[in-house]
Amino acid sequence: MAFGTLQDVETRGKTVLVRVDLNSPMDPSSEMILDDKRFREHIPTIQALDDAKVVVLTHQSRPGKKDFTTLKSHAELLERLIRRPVIYVDDIFGKGARDAVQSIRNGEVLMLENLRFNAEENLTMKPEEAKKTHLVRRLAEMGDLFVNDAFGTAHRSQPTIVGLPTAMKTVAGLLMEREIKMLSKVFSGAPHPITFILGGTKVDDSIAVAEHVLQNGIADRILAIGVVGNIFLAAVGVDIGTPSRQLIESLGYCGEIQKAERILASYADRVVIPSSVAVRMDGERREYPIDRIPQDAPILDLGSSSIHDMVSLIQSQGTIVFNGPAGVFEDPDFAIGTYELIRAASTVEFSVVGGGHTAAVIEKMGLESAYSHLSTGGGACIEFLTGKKLPAVAALESSWQLFGKGSPD
Repeated sequence: MAFGTLQDVETRGKTVLVRVDLNSPMDPSSEMILDDKRFREHIPTIQALDDAKVVVLTHQSRPGKKDFTTLKSHAELLERLIRRPVIYVDDIFGKGARDAVQSIRNGEVLMLENLRFNAEENLTMKPEEAKKTHLVRRLAEMGDLFVNDAFGTAHRSQPTIVGLPTAMKTVAGLLMEREIKMLSKVFSGAPHPITFILGGTKVDDSIAVAEHVLQNGIADRILAIGVVGNIFLAAVGVDIGTPSRQLIESLGYCGEIQKAERILASYADRVVIPSSVAVRMDGERREYPIDRIPQDAPILDLGSSSIHDMVSLIQSQGTIVFNGPAGVFEDPDFAIGTYELIRAASTVEFSVVGGGHTAAVIEKMGLESAYSHLSTGGGACIEFLTGKKLPAVAALESSWQLFGKGSPD
């Protein structure tokens, strides 16, 4: 890799700033954290720094949202999970924070306040601009080394993500390293045939991924499901019914139909679309072939024949990259497609999941261990799969050029 990792640096006795992504679902009334998955993913990196003075940098939500709050609950949960005291300071870089950082000893963990309480962290900026912010300058003064483990925010050009690596020696944490290694394998080294299952409602991201992996010969097939599947059905002239058309319009995705048409013009034999769908009529699940979809019923899942065909295809693949559900999986009547495709994908040799809803369903099904990799960053993962260099990765590489490669710690 073109950037440094924890194996490349001495951390004993150092004050190490560790950027993690503990942004989690919360109950705003009680400030209780409802899902500790992101915490658990970062534990190995924090444990690997048990000979250092660890200063945890993270955020929760963003200004204007109900769960934009302090990190007191986060510090308490992290403390329980790592079974070591976590000192919480309700300050980011003021005197309270500086004094607290100076007073911690080797093996101790301190968590500073929600980084997004500082307005600068909510800005998008280039690394050199970010380096000049008060936030980056003050934080850099507090530490000897910066470890970026926040893959969930790797697609953001925010000061701590791109500015701190410009201001001080920076390496990737264990989670960041694993994410990049596993996602990179999709592009080089994954067993063929490779199929990308693209679903859910983030159609523009999925279309961008489809375009990239087909044009560059990365994917042997694209399997379009969910709203992404409806876009491709519309692109081949299928009348998907008024409710499904209106949903595409309300999401602002009408232009994606033309992009899907262009993809199909070049790669029709490599794009698999549903042959049947399930709709809600009179409060019940009903199934129809795609040439007889009712005008007034919303498409909420794949039909049984589609599920059967797609499961058979998935089971014959060497690699599956799964991003997005097949329908309204929260409703048991319309969860069948999502569940069956997830079960099938768990049997292939190499399987990657792009975080978000799909990963949540996999965990609910107890199939995490059957998958090669469940990404912790939905947005970061999908951007990586479009072939773009993530700002965090570019910053890690630049920092290693500036401060690493044999220079003293």
